[in-house]
Amino acid sequence: MRIRLRRTTAIALALAAVSFSTAAAASPPDPYAAPAALPALAPDHLDTRYAATRASISQALTTARRMDDSAKARALSGLLRPGRTFLSFDARGRGEAVEVIGDLRTATRIAIVVPGADNTLTDYDSWKFAGGGARSLYDNAPRGSRLAVIAWLGYRAPAMLSTAALTTGRADEATPALRALVADLHRIVPSAHLGLLCHSYGTVVCARAVHGLPIDELALYGSPGVAARDVAALHTRATVWAGRKSTDWIAWVPHIRLFDVGFGIDPVTPRFGARIFDAGHGTHSEYLKPGTKSLAQLTHIALGQNQEVAP
Repeated sequence: MRIRLRRTTAIALALAAVSFSTAAAASPPDPYAAPAALPALAPDHLDTRYAATRASISQALTTARRMDDSAKARALSGLLRPGRTFLSFDARGRGEAVEVIGDLRTATRIAIVVPGADNTLTDYDSWKFAGGGARSLYDNAPRGSRLAVIAWLGYRAPAMLSTAALTTGRADEATPALRALVADLHRIVPSAHLGLLCHSYGTVVCARAVHGLPIDELALYGSPGVAARDVAALHTRATVWAGRKSTDWIAWVPHIRLFDVGFGIDPVTPRFGARIFDAGHGTHSEYLKPGTKSLAQLTHIALGQNQEVAP
């Protein structure tokens, strides 16, 4: 009965993907400017790059106000608060931003937070999403830990209620940019340990990008599946962690893959081979919520404190 239900669900998902993949009506031109060319990521160029992205954010804020785009204007105003630093930024569409929290030059640990579906610039600073979640992680680390956290909204995150959230298409698009960032970080801070902390659809992104990357920790949490049969298929030297909150609705998503729809095995499944951490109770969006067990666990993982992670 369970197998029949899974097959029926998979067929329904496949049909939905086909049914709703009709060409969308032509969209009007995006009023926001394309991002300017940035200097290569290097220690000597960091301040120049931060200044260039800040100028782009300021320009986008002017456009948002002119267009009476109040939601984006509020979000962009927050991004311009003193002390905030971004490696890249793009206001077009749902938006992209890659923020550095902490000091890359002196970091001994760098954690890259890779978010999932529904991440946009307008909700970026909520702890439920990329920027706010990354800051929660940074703030939860002990003072003096020399951790830098990168909020990587560096791809077109799909909308949750869209066919794009059912396939690896957006993850495949994101892969080159994430791989390039990790390679650049390893080059400019070669002594730092790198970790990828990946949530929901972000686990699909990380699983597609991770093979051969010089990372030490890979955490997959709240995952719909990773389109890989087991840890060995990821081809990574990293310690692979997996966690899911006890009341996360993602547990009810069929972990199957059929006709390129779905993502297959849940990484918390024992046969996948990841090290399972206790993510505690809570909803799908609460993994980096301040005060939660999952945030404490992910902080230990980001700091390489494997012995402190509760199984």
